[in-house]
Amino acid sequence: MNQRGPTLDPVTETAVNVATQAAGAGEIASTFDTATILHLLWIGRLTVVPLALCSVIGLAVIIQQLVRYAGIDRRSRDLTRGVVDALVKHDLVTARSLCESAKTPLAGIFLEGLRWRNIALEDLNSVLATSRSEAITELRRGLWILGTIGSLAPFIGLFGTVWGILKAFHDMSVQGSGGFAVVAAGISEALVATAVGLLVAILALAAFNYLQVRAGAIAGVFARSCERLIQALLYVESASPAYAEEKSEEVRHGRPLPA
Repeated sequence: MNQRGPTLDPVTETAVNVATQAAGAGEIASTFDTATILHLLWIGRLTVVPLALCSVIGLAVIIQQLVRYAGIDRRSRDLTRGVVDALVKHDLVTARSLCESAKTPLAGIFLEGLRWRNIALEDLNSVLATSRSEAITELRRGLWILGTIGSLAPFIGLFGTVWGILKAFHDMSVQGSGGFAVVAAGISEALVATAVGLLVAILALAAFNYLQVRAGAIAGVFARSCERLIQALLYVESASPAYAEEKSEEVRHGRPLPA
């Protein structure tokens, strides 16, 4: 005759079950604490690999743009000051030489302005605006990559998390046991993908916004420099006798000129 152990009352049995699950959760937490991040990243390599590629590409773009923007404001202001001073002294050769030796996109804009200096004022403004727009577009080249990474990285991480959760439930159904312990282990590994995706996106978007602001500030410097160039060219032409004969007051339209 089979002998049965003592039967537990419902309250005691519930307490034992809770304690067992808590012990399993504690074991999982201990395992997660001692597991290295590299191990978790290797487990989630399905999404971590593309996220790593995104981070490398984004870092390369950030470094490239920072190098491109470094000192461009100061060099542009120095060039503007030198060119305006040369034009006021009617020294067109020096003005061209300064533009040819300057290491700033503004130099190309100024060369276009000097080349077309004898056309009507409205046309000259159009030439400078076109050259300025091309220079700013070139400065912003590559920023779209950071914007794309910032928008895409969280979804890549989310995909990795969903995939990991699906895998955890599949493993539990295959094993037929384990319950909370199996699911918790899978979810903890899957959430690494979301964390990495958010980190990559935050860094990419922060860099994108900063570089956009820097490009806008540089565009403002270029616009003000072009205004000063036009004023200097008008001053040079107004000082020649031929200008007084050929140009009307409407063309000059009272723009303030440097003394």
